Amino acid sequence: MGREFALSCHLQSDCKTVREWIMRPALFLHVAAPLVHFSATGANGFPDKWTEGEYRGSMKVFGVLPIGWQAIIIEFPKSDAGPLVLRDRGYGPMLRVWDHRIEAIPSDLGGTLYTDRLKLDAGLLTPIATFAVKQFFKHRQRRLRAADRTGFAQIPA
Repeated sequence: MGREFALSCHLQSDCKTVREWIMRPALFLHVAAPLVHFSATGANGFPDKWTEGEYRGSMKVFGVLPIGWQAIIIEFPKSDAGPLVLRDRGYGPMLRVWDHRIEAIPSDLGGTLYTDRLKLDAGLLTPIATFAVKQFFKHRQRRLRAADRTGFAQIPA
């Protein structure tokens, strides 16, 4: 019953720069805000740079309304087939399948083509969750494009 979708956007920064920022949890936190605020719940918090492993975060809509927790399981799979940068195959009480692949490849227009690919399954709530998550990802990409336009200046390095 799961669903899949992909959303892409063009960024003016070169691919190397975009990939470096994708590796920083600070970018993840920035592009989710203010719609969803994530707080690390593990003893070590989120790292400065993603490494393979499991992280836990609690989520609040607009920083106020708690919506539960999510496991973030970071992987960097080896692939000859494509431009995979980062994979999060997390899960949570509402989303039992969350397979998020982030890709960044050089664009024919210059800059970078950034793509979020997601498979999710929330049981009977999958159609509603898919709609909500698509809106969230559109928000994330708007914030990502805005950060890109400023050279990511507003995000802690």
